[in-house]
Amino acid sequence: MKLPGLSRIKKVGFVLIIINLNLTFLLTGQSAITHPLGELSPDSDEVILYKGSRNYKFTERSDLRVYQNGKYVGLQSKIVSAFIIPGWTDKGLVYEGDFFVDQDTNRNKTQVALGIHEAIPSSFLINDDGNLTMLVDNGYPSFRSFPAYSAHKLKKGDVWEAKAIRAVDPLSKGIITKMPIYVQYTYTGDDVYNGEPVYLISAQWATRYNMGGTTMYVDWGGDKELSYAQGSHKATIIVSKQTGAAFVIRDNVDETFVYTDGNKYQFKGTISLFTEYPPAIDRSKLIAALKRMELLDDDEAENLLQRPIYEELKKKLEENQTNKTAPITVDNTEAGIRLTIQNLQFKADSAQLLPGEEKRLDQIAEILKLAEGAQFMIEGHTADTGYEAGELMLSKERAYSITDALSKRGISKERFICKGSGSKKPIASNDTAEGKALNRRVEITILD
Repeated sequence: MKLPGLSRIKKVGFVLIIINLNLTFLLTGQSAITHPLGELSPDSDEVILYKGSRNYKFTERSDLRVYQNGKYVGLQSKIVSAFIIPGWTDKGLVYEGDFFVDQDTNRNKTQVALGIHEAIPSSFLINDDGNLTMLVDNGYPSFRSFPAYSAHKLKKGDVWEAKAIRAVDPLSKGIITKMPIYVQYTYTGDDVYNGEPVYLISAQWATRYNMGGTTMYVDWGGDKELSYAQGSHKATIIVSKQTGAAFVIRDNVDETFVYTDGNKYQFKGTISLFTEYPPAIDRSKLIAALKRMELLDDDEAENLLQRPIYEELKKKLEENQTNKTAPITVDNTEAGIRLTIQNLQFKADSAQLLPGEEKRLDQIAEILKLAEGAQFMIEGHTADTGYEAGELMLSKERAYSITDALSKRGISKERFICKGSGSKKPIASNDTAEGKALNRRVEITILD
């Protein structure tokens, strides 16, 4: 799977408006392949194509030295990670995932500011021509329509240009500013990465946001206290020849953001982007364990051997929602095999598990250990009590509680992705005690 926004887009997606000799760009979220620079050799024979893919893990890591008004204030380290799941909907192929941000700033090895760690939902479409359209936009992914590929055949040394979008929040204020960037790419050669043939590409662009003169790039929905930004980027990109996925991008950054209060912040260092695929899961091992625990019958076992087809999956899940009586139920989803623990017994309004859940947790741990190398999504759910914020927090805490219980049974915490959905995804009516019991659940998906 490509990095979100990988495209071969041919339409110009920025609107140019002339007002009092100033040029203002209104961002639409699309990009444009413009043209190769110079004539391409007629004997060139490489066309870089994105061919689509499956579920993937996306990671963006920033290691940046921060200077405020010329004075060094610390090292900002940020890791943004997400497990992206493509799925067919009535809108087409939609990519969805929750982004998690870990950030801190250190000076002389002493932590001086602690960042956030929370789930940030994202959803976007990639059309047949490669256009990326954000459906749920909370700032991630931060690079969009990057990298972009030329529609022409290429040979080593050929150069092309394309527009993209970068979403930034330099001071972690929670206000995202979208900046158009104009990238120059160079096809530099071929290599092998992790045993797979790859293209090597270099890229460079300038940060020029609201710089005045004849052009000003302004995101009116962004940080109004950001006066202007400038800087330079030079990146190396490793692209799979088989799929067109950008495995690794390493961006060398030197840019400055100036705010209306006069403060100037310079960031120097690297931003690295990674796309990784989950290991193939031996479903036969999981099925054997599930049948031994009497959690599957033969028909259900046969279903788990197949990747789900959207329409069949939707019908099956709707049927299962009305027949949730087993202590642990098993579903085949687009994200992977999902185990649902029904009506978990927690202390009232608490994430503390009550005695009596040991057997189910032991069974879950036994199954998860068979999925060697896989990651697991733990999603907590609550009944609807009319207090949405409290429900969301409680569902998160209960997801973490289950993670903690499973880690004590020998599964590394690093393999878990936790999120809470509160009462937003009911599987039964909240008008009855029985329905509320079904809605109080934790779902564990073996991501593959």
